[in-house]
Amino acid sequence: MKQFKLLILLILIVGCNSSKAIIASGELNDKLTTKQIIKEHYKREANFKTLQARVKVDYQQGDDSQGHSINLRMEKDKTIWLSATLGIVRAKITPEKVSFYNKLDNTFFDGDYALISDVLGTELDFDKVQNLLLGKALLDLSADNYESNVYEKSYLLNPEEQSKILEIFFLLNPAHFKMDSQQLAQPNERRMLQIDYENYQEVEKEILPQNIKIIALENNAETIIKMEFKSISINQEVRFPFRIPSGFEEIVIK
Repeated sequence: MKQFKLLILLILIVGCNSSKAIIASGELNDKLTTKQIIKEHYKREANFKTLQARVKVDYQQGDDSQGHSINLRMEKDKTIWLSATLGIVRAKITPEKVSFYNKLDNTFFDGDYALISDVLGTELDFDKVQNLLLGKALLDLSADNYESNVYEKSYLLNPEEQSKILEIFFLLNPAHFKMDSQQLAQPNERRMLQIDYENYQEVEKEILPQNIKIIALENNAETIIKMEFKSISINQEVRFPFRIPSGFEEIVIK
């Protein structure tokens, strides 16, 4: 199960090769309205058909720390595919379901997003997972009334009326209006998810995350994922081979 949780967390990945570094921050304009900031955010959305990358990931939970390298492939809005070395652990994520198998312990999972949501402490679906990969707001910013302020080197967006169940904060980069940080907290459940986009790169005119740091808290347990994206290509033909081996034991969520 530990390997499965790690693999699911690795969906928060995108990488770059033959790329140009993007300036970490631009000039803040305190005269921009909330509506203008949100409009710019969606205007800068990544526009590609396919993406593939190799990603270095460092994982820490308590005294347990690990380093991994995985292959990532995406067909935008349709499929996210992950594979560890030699296909020992492999996952395929679509808008309809999450599928996974692990040759290390001969187990598989083939179901909905409940397990991913439980791991990260917030309800997720395909669109939210993809948004996290691309530096886009996890939630639909047009579905609620937000207010904006300038916070340090970013634009800060938060709901005009914060929910007691779910507290939300978005920090947007003034250079390209993608996320600097996304923070969702469930105080009553003692849960918090924070995704920090430490650097961005430009690949074939697309601005994509370069380094991402994820912090997931639940009670006193903390999981930290650091990702370094070393290679990427976009708009090339990709395949998503996935077949659950026979005889594997199904993971059942209770």
